[in-house]
Amino acid sequence: MSDLQTKQETQVKFRPHIGMRNMKTAISATLVAFLYFLIKRNPTFACIGAVFGMGRDMEDSKLNGGNRLFGTIFGGVIGMLLFPVYTLFYPDGGHHMLLLVFIFVGIILLVLTSLFFQWPGAIQPGGVVLCIILLNTPVDTYMSYSLNRILDTAVGVIVSILINYWSPRERVVHILQKMRLRKLEDKE
Repeated sequence: MSDLQTKQETQVKFRPHIGMRNMKTAISATLVAFLYFLIKRNPTFACIGAVFGMGRDMEDSKLNGGNRLFGTIFGGVIGMLLFPVYTLFYPDGGHHMLLLVFIFVGIILLVLTSLFFQWPGAIQPGGVVLCIILLNTPVDTYMSYSLNRILDTAVGVIVSILINYWSPRERVVHILQKMRLRKLEDKE
């Protein structure tokens, strides 16, 4: 079977619907944003953690959320270790060629760290955080920026894992079936 046939069959089978994972992801991100608005903090990275942390079941949530969380931790810590070395040479920043060396070294350290902790899925999100810290963070805020990204990501991932834990598919299906039965009984 050709790739085109498979793609056409997939397109025919797709029916738009709002499923449980969709709802739980939306609830998780909205809840995180609401909590962050209450404490007057920007919820962006916590919401990203919430979206990554929601899986089809608990194992998937732990894997996806863990990839995001550990990647953020690894990339953040490596960035926090490399950035002060960079500022020894250029206290005000602005030297892009030296940053290239730190990106190269940082990515190698990130891959080795992720593999050492047997969490290869952390490489991509860790690389994003590392590059943001090295390339897009003001010299005077790299430490607080890194720590805040780790904290925010952890909050989002934890909220999604808890929502997935408290509302597994079996429990939600059971509740929905009870509601449908009551609705049918009320009509009779």
